[in-house]
Amino acid sequence: MPYGTLFLIPVPLADGAAAKSFTPYLVDTINGIKEYIVENEKTARKFLKEAGLKTPQSELIIHDYGKYNRDVSTGDFFKGLQAGNDLGLMSEAGCPGIADPGAEIVEKAHRMGIKVVPLVGPSSILLALMASGFNGQSFTFHGYLPIDKVLRSKKIKELEGLAERNNQTQLFIETPFRNNLMLEEILKTAHPQTRLCIACDLTSPTEFVQTKSIAEWQKKVPDLHKRPAIFLIFHR
Repeated sequence: MPYGTLFLIPVPLADGAAAKSFTPYLVDTINGIKEYIVENEKTARKFLKEAGLKTPQSELIIHDYGKYNRDVSTGDFFKGLQAGNDLGLMSEAGCPGIADPGAEIVEKAHRMGIKVVPLVGPSSILLALMASGFNGQSFTFHGYLPIDKVLRSKKIKELEGLAERNNQTQLFIETPFRNNLMLEEILKTAHPQTRLCIACDLTSPTEFVQTKSIAEWQKKVPDLHKRPAIFLIFHR
């Protein structure tokens, strides 16, 4: 019996952004799937309902791959696929596998010879890059920078140097409640002419995307506390 297909199902980035995030193909796909691997079951069930799931949720099989369950064996996750049933992989927000632990599930699927199909949906990294005006042909996403202030400052200078030497956009993020500290460090550390894009609350009604020099940002510093944000550095 042939294996089922692993569908990578994007989730809206923000509350109220469902209409911006769905495609008819995605809606058709979720109504053909009854088993999911998810990072957050509550978020996943809410998304499926908003997306137009017709299958009663009581009939769904949900495998929790959240941060408290990463130690469990994922063998059971693949039994349905091996039996020929399709399965959906969902992150807490955005695209599975992109800055996301779901990449481990995808890697295992490939090793087992299971077909993997990514669906169209929002990626905060790509949306931020699109809107920044920076180099979209050469870029690197670094995830989280060090929490230690000395190491963080050193890393920001390193990224600034990479941006200048390689003509390459440097992207990174911070835990939302530490965003203001991160921005303060960037404005204190980077060269006044370095370009910084801040992309915040993407796809939400409070979306904020602006690109300025460090010197310009220093004149008026936005409040990013507890707002999902991506920082992009470039040198032109």
